[in-house]
Amino acid sequence: MTHKIAPSLLSADFGNLQAAIEMVNQSEADWLHLDIMDGVFVPNISFGFPVLKYVKEISTKPLDVHLMITDPIKFIKEIKGIGAYMMNVHYETCVHLHRTVEQIRENGMKAGVTLNPHTPVSLLEDIVSDVDMVLIMSVNPGFGGQKFIEHSTEKISVLKEMILRKNANTLIEVDGGINLDTGKKVLTAGADILVAGNAIFSTPDPMQMIAKLKTL
Repeated sequence: MTHKIAPSLLSADFGNLQAAIEMVNQSEADWLHLDIMDGVFVPNISFGFPVLKYVKEISTKPLDVHLMITDPIKFIKEIKGIGAYMMNVHYETCVHLHRTVEQIRENGMKAGVTLNPHTPVSLLEDIVSDVDMVLIMSVNPGFGGQKFIEHSTEKISVLKEMILRKNANTLIEVDGGINLDTGKKVLTAGADILVAGNAIFSTPDPMQMIAKLKTL
């Protein structure tokens, strides 16, 4: 399977979101990654449901919605309502993770689970076969533009081994400090989807960077 690229809208120019979304539409990107932050679970606030609805109206790419919020199970209906393809929740915020995953799927979305840098992959042993994707955070969540945590490649390898051992179809997504160099490292370790923000939106030719990431 060819790996997927999911540009992170968090790194786009918020003063001209329409242009950023239209660029992604025209690019070789596979998904559009949206980080929802509540200022509680992570020390930052991004955008809420009114902005998400606007994004959905413009985007032609599937929406990969990453909820960096407490109690994400409360917002399953809202996320479905804005037409998300993937609803991704943090392991660290879900007391009843299996129930949350079941409800996401019952609402017609793909279910993803995210691990913070300090959270071991082994904690997914009993749930990995029930989720469509696991997102490995290769930076601490909450801000864009951070340096890639090198230990992330080892976590990806361990997770890949677990997925293969269980004969699961779970995809591995990686988010944080992804560029042409780190992107190659995580793909070699077993990643399937690269989330990239600054590496795409801070370049003079974002579409060309997406194309380069796609051909790694």
